[in-house]
Amino acid sequence: MPYVHEDRNYWIDTLSRIAQPVLFQLTNRKLKATMPIERKVEDRHLYTHLEALGRLLTGMAPWLESGGTDGEEGRLREHYAAWAREAMDAATDPASPDFMNFSEGYQPIVDAAFLSHAIVRAPGELWHKLEPRVQQNVVAALKATRTRKPGYNNWLLFAAMIETALYIAGAGDWDRMRIDYALRQHETWYKGDGTYGDGPDFHADYYNSFVIQPMLVDIIEKVGHEEEAWAAMQEQVVLRAKRYAVQQERLISPEGTFPAVGRSLAYRFGAFQLLSQMALQQRLDASLKPAQVRCALTAVIRRMIEAPGTFDENGWLTIGFCGHQPEVGEPYISTGSLYLCAAVFLPLGLPASDPFWQGEADWTAKKAWSGQSLPIDKALY
Repeated sequence: MPYVHEDRNYWIDTLSRIAQPVLFQLTNRKLKATMPIERKVEDRHLYTHLEALGRLLTGMAPWLESGGTDGEEGRLREHYAAWAREAMDAATDPASPDFMNFSEGYQPIVDAAFLSHAIVRAPGELWHKLEPRVQQNVVAALKATRTRKPGYNNWLLFAAMIETALYIAGAGDWDRMRIDYALRQHETWYKGDGTYGDGPDFHADYYNSFVIQPMLVDIIEKVGHEEEAWAAMQEQVVLRAKRYAVQQERLISPEGTFPAVGRSLAYRFGAFQLLSQMALQQRLDASLKPAQVRCALTAVIRRMIEAPGTFDENGWLTIGFCGHQPEVGEPYISTGSLYLCAAVFLPLGLPASDPFWQGEADWTAKKAWSGQSLPIDKALY
């Protein structure tokens, strides 16, 4: 059996620790009965369960689709893939006590999009292996969000991602307009040097990584060939994503910390979704060795997940950035929201033999602050 780096085992163990309560309860159709709802606004019970499922699976999907097949990892991956499909059934079956809200309020468009992104990232495990009955329920649930009007900001990509999943599902009525509008508007919102505005305005936060660039890259990847104008955008979209990923890697301090700036800090290391996605897709800039990205991300994961209070006594995530810090939760944050942290684990979709999982390497800030040589940083024009 090939050597498996200890970091990979740590990532799998950590992802399993995060995922287990959510998927176990959903397979038993007891998520609503058992999941605590930490929140500031009372109505979050309407949305928090779909948040937990969609956000967790968007991070797990590449591992479920193409993770290891041998030994303990293979057994665990197969187990979680089956649980994920059962969870999708429980969430979209109108007769299920865990049937989730896809049509009341505006929040469902967000988390139906994260669930859609999971399908886009793992069509083999999370679409083609679903029973026809479940496929029909999933399509109906996703289409139910069409009554929700997205905001004039990153939310346009949620509508577009849902349509991309419907395209993959073979729905003949997938809506080109929702995709076209999202792609064209984000092109007008590009601010330069790898960064998009969240709508017309610039926001100093991590939404370029939480939502904007991961979804742009994957939407164009899956449906870009359907329209000449979309295909023409792809090269620049990927170049900007690579540039933003360089900036993200440079934000990770020698100690595995990063700036607590902007909204939604309770998503923890989900802030590095784009860096993880560029590693998964083998699109890292030439200045970044895959192993240094792994070492940097592992340092962040350890720093945050091992902080006292990150989990409650039953293993559910608590609101916080590093530990339990309920004051960092915005009104839209509740227990389910927190599972976007799983997005950091995308590189588990790479085989253990990939350079990402091989050897050790210092990341940029660690080199800089220890007097080692490091590449200069250059803007993208």
